[in-house]
Amino acid sequence: MALQVNRRSFLSSSVGGAAGLVVLRDARSARGAEANSKLRTAHVGVGGRGRELLLTMSRMETPAAFADVNESKAAEMFKQFPDVPRFQDFRQMLDEKGKEIDAVVVATPDHTHAVASACAIRAGKPVYTEKPLTRLVFESRALRELARKHKVATSMGNQGTASGQFRRGIELVRNGTLGDIQEAHVWNCGGGANHPEPPKEEAKAPPYLNWDLWLGPCAARPFHPRWLWWGSWRDFGTNQLGNWGSHSANLAFMAMRVHDLWLAEPPKQPHPLLRIEAKVSNLNRLSFPKWEMVRYEVPARGDLPPVVITWHNGRDIGTRDTLEKLAGIELDWGDKGDKKWKHHGGTVIVGSKGRLRATEHNTTIALVPDEAFKDVKTDSPETLDASAGHERDWLNAVRGGKPAWANFDYASALNEFLQLGNVATQFEGTLEYDPVEMKIVNHAEADKALRCEYREGWSL
Repeated sequence: MALQVNRRSFLSSSVGGAAGLVVLRDARSARGAEANSKLRTAHVGVGGRGRELLLTMSRMETPAAFADVNESKAAEMFKQFPDVPRFQDFRQMLDEKGKEIDAVVVATPDHTHAVASACAIRAGKPVYTEKPLTRLVFESRALRELARKHKVATSMGNQGTASGQFRRGIELVRNGTLGDIQEAHVWNCGGGANHPEPPKEEAKAPPYLNWDLWLGPCAARPFHPRWLWWGSWRDFGTNQLGNWGSHSANLAFMAMRVHDLWLAEPPKQPHPLLRIEAKVSNLNRLSFPKWEMVRYEVPARGDLPPVVITWHNGRDIGTRDTLEKLAGIELDWGDKGDKKWKHHGGTVIVGSKGRLRATEHNTTIALVPDEAFKDVKTDSPETLDASAGHERDWLNAVRGGKPAWANFDYASALNEFLQLGNVATQFEGTLEYDPVEMKIVNHAEADKALRCEYREGWSL
């Protein structure tokens, strides 16, 4: 069956113009916000990516409080906003300043996304959380349920969602322009650190870092600066599946309505199972393999047929030639063309009539082969809503507008999908996952890897 719908059913399935992807009962914050007043935003993490989000949000709203455990990384923003109250512990910030906060922005290392976001939601605050939504599958599910319970406006930070070409790509996949959709390929050439062992020696934490708060819910351990390269360690990071997959897999996941496996109401009976199998350079449950290829066999969703999505990560994976043929270009991984890493990540959606290629953030698309689609417009959506801007879409939702496209109903499904890949790279064989029950049904040890124990004092 072709992955296509007619215009009437396309539009009728689009809730609020959001590509039929939301199941939120109410987009408003439980506490609301006046439409014409500036929101008071609290920021958890103001260095690195948090710095960029703060600068973006501060041009539209009013920063009200900061929480950061690393005073060195936060120093620039502390200096630029000297009158904003600052804390190390976001829990203390919300306790003391909660009445002065309308919404919360979370941009910490991956392992504290969930606890910070959950704390804010329980306080009734709308939340914007940087990608990936969470480190583990059970955390994503918890945030989805908390957001539904407290009826707060949410969004994950995968900015490509706002692109006009991203939204046009959804239309082209769904309206049959590419023909029957057969498969999709998502890649990143970064690979993994593949650390063979943890740091053994101890070091003294620098005075500007609260090491205990930095660890958050993770098991206590002596400080070592190598832990601060958190993206390299499974205890703290999600490697390229979280770092880039949140962007690069987004278009294929949404356009092919994979999220329906999680969000269809009522759920199909019996629950369709997602099958995931990984090939890796080596099994490494401490760090991430040098290269990995994850095959997701996606079952039918409503009247849409099964489809396969394959994740390729690492320079030595051996599938680069295949990806280049599908993409219709030589991939610049810092060693071809302009040697500017133009194609370090990306996506190709494969149909019976042609292919759609998207950049690493999915903000720009092209149809392949060019001559077959020369009269097809790709610059902006024709039936779907245009975005006011990724952050602005969330702020509008906070004020009672339409849910943001990357709200936690959708973002939790996407992130569960991605983090299942990180689970699969730790085990041999094919895993069968029930998206409704949040359970790997054929591998008890892998099922345990969907969740973890938090240390005392931390919870969702």
